Amino acid sequence: MKILVLNKDLMERTVIQQVLQHNGHEIVSAESSETAMQLLQEGEIRFIIADRATTDIDEKQFIQRVRDAQPPYFIYILLITPRVQETDLTIPRTGADDYLHKPIIPIELKSRVQMGERILDLEDNVAHARDTLKKMAMFDPPTSLLNQKAFLALSRGELERARREQSPLSLIAVAIDNFGSINEHYGAEIGNDVLNVIGQGIREKSRQYDNIGRYEDDLFLIILPGMIGQDAEKVADRILRGILNTQTSLIDGTPVDIRISAGIVSAMHISVATEIEPLIQHAKEALSLAKRSGGNQVHTVFV
Repeated sequence: MKILVLNKDLMERTVIQQVLQHNGHEIVSAESSETAMQLLQEGEIRFIIADRATTDIDEKQFIQRVRDAQPPYFIYILLITPRVQETDLTIPRTGADDYLHKPIIPIELKSRVQMGERILDLEDNVAHARDTLKKMAMFDPPTSLLNQKAFLALSRGELERARREQSPLSLIAVAIDNFGSINEHYGAEIGNDVLNVIGQGIREKSRQYDNIGRYEDDLFLIILPGMIGQDAEKVADRILRGILNTQTSLIDGTPVDIRISAGIVSAMHISVATEIEPLIQHAKEALSLAKRSGGNQVHTVFV
C-alpha cells in the first residue's frame, strides 16, 4: 500500500519508514500540507500518517481539506500527536480516523496501520457492494441490458433531446414469436438463456450509444435518436438476420428454433405532447402486425 508520511522530524520519519517498509508498504514523504496535497492529487495514496506537532496541518486545516476534496476512494488518516484535542472528537468529519501518541513505539505504529488497512478493506467491500446494488437496480439479470425502469428514464432523456434539437426518433420493439413454446418445452432456465442470446444479438447489431432494454417478458426495446423510416428498418433487419443466422442449441446439440419479429414506430417531429409510453405502445402494435403476418419480419408505423 502507498502511504503518505507528513512529518518534518527526520528521526521520527526514519522510524516510521523503517517500520512500514519492513511490512512491504511504499512510502512517500512530505514536510508541508501543500506538498502533501500535491502528492495526493497524483492518486493511489490511501493512507496518511501526519504529525501534528512538527507540521502545519492544523494551521492549514489539512485534514478538512482532504475530506472536502472528496476523492473517489476513502483515505485513512492516522494522526501523530502529543495529545488528543477535544475538537478531534466533537467534529469527526474533519478529524483523523485514529490517533497515535508520542513517542512513537514501532509495535504500536505497526498495529495502528494494520487496523487502518482492515478498515480500508471494509470500505472497499462496502463500495463494491454499493456499486453492485446500483447496477442491479438498472440492469436486467438474465440479459444485462437496461431494465424497464432504467430504459424509461434514459429514453425520456433522449426524447427531450430530440424535442430540443427538432430531430427525428425511432423506437424498435423486438420479441420472440415462439417464446411461450420454448419455455413450455425446455423450461424457464433455457428460456432465460434464449433471452440472453437475443439480448447479445441486439447489442452486437446496434450502435454503441443506443439505449437497449428488456421491457417485459420477451419484449426488447431499442431507441434510435436521429433515425426514421428506412434507416430504422435497416437496423431492425440487421438485428433479425443476425439472430436468425445464429445457431442456438442445447448442451447435447439439440437445436432450439427461435423465431423473432420487430415493430418500429418512427416520429419525424417530437412535440411537447410526445411521451415515451405512447411510442412504446405504437411499436408494440407494429410488432403484433409483424407477428400476425407470419413472423420473422419487420413492420413499421409512422406517427
